[in-house]
Amino acid sequence: MTSPSDEEYGDPVVPAMRWLLGLAAVLVFLAGVQLFLFPLDTDTRFAWTIGSPMTAVFLGASYWSAMGLELSGARARRWTVARVSVPAVFVFTALTFVVTMVHLDLFHLAPELTAVTRAVTWGWIAVYAVVPVLMALAWWLQSRAGTAVPPPRGLPTWVRATLAVLAVGLVALGIALLVAPGWADAAWPWPLTPLTARAVGAWNVGLGVAAGHAWLVDDARSLTPVGVTGVLFGGLQTVALVRHGDELDWSSVPGVGYLVGLAAITVVGAALLLEARRAPMGRDPGLSRPPSDGGRRSEHA
Repeated sequence: MTSPSDEEYGDPVVPAMRWLLGLAAVLVFLAGVQLFLFPLDTDTRFAWTIGSPMTAVFLGASYWSAMGLELSGARARRWTVARVSVPAVFVFTALTFVVTMVHLDLFHLAPELTAVTRAVTWGWIAVYAVVPVLMALAWWLQSRAGTAVPPPRGLPTWVRATLAVLAVGLVALGIALLVAPGWADAAWPWPLTPLTARAVGAWNVGLGVAAGHAWLVDDARSLTPVGVTGVLFGGLQTVALVRHGDELDWSSVPGVGYLVGLAAITVVGAALLLEARRAPMGRDPGLSRPPSDGGRRSEHA
C-alpha cells in the first residue's frame, strides 16, 4: 500500500510548543509524586495542607494521568496530534492559578515553616503564574508557523456521544465546584474544603475541555494523547480508591455517579487508543517527516 504524501500529515509542531509540553509533563510528574505517594505528608511536602488522603491521591492520580496528554503532545512532530494537548493544559493551569490566588492565605508561605516547604510553595505559584503565559506564547508561535491538519477520519458514533456527555458533565461539575464550592460539595462523593473543591473543579474542567476538543476534532489518528490520559486516569484513580476509598459513601448518588464517570473515562480512553491503531494511516502522524513542498491547509479543529 502506498503511504499518503508527507504534506497530508499537516504542519509541524514548533519547538517551543514541544519543549513547553515536555516541561509540563515533568512538573505534573513531580506534583504526582508529592500527592500520590505521600498523601499524609502534605503539611510539609506540598504547597498547602490537604486533610483528606483521598483528595490528595485523587489530585496526585490526576497529575500523573496528565503526563499522557503532555508527553504525547511533546513527542508529536505534527500539529495533527499535538493540538489536542494544548487547550486542556492552558485551561487547567490558568484556573489553578486563579484558585491559588483566591486561597493564597492557606498556602505554605509562613516564615516559621521550613525553607524546603516554602520553596515548594513558591515553586507552585511560579509554575501556575508562568505556564499559562508561556502556553499562550507557544500557541501564537504555532499559529504563525501553521496549524494545517489533514481531513479528519471520524470516530464511531458511540465514542463521540460518550465524549460529548463527558465534556458537558465534567465542565458543568467543575464550574460548580469553582464558583460555589460549598454548595457543589454535596455533588462530590467525599468531603471537600473550599480550596480542595476548587482544585478538583479545575481538574474536572480540564478533563472536560480535553473530551470536548476530542469530540470536535473527530479524528481517530489525532487522539492518542487523550486516549492515554483516559486510560491512565481510570487506572490510577482505581488505585486511589483501593487505598483510601473508605472516605466515600459508596451507596450515595454522587458515589455511584463517580464510579460511572470513572468507567466512562477509562472505556472511551481505551476506545480512542484502539481507533488510533485501526486508523488507515501509513505512519504515525506525530513522527512523520515535514512536508516537502511547504503546502498549507486550513485547520479543521
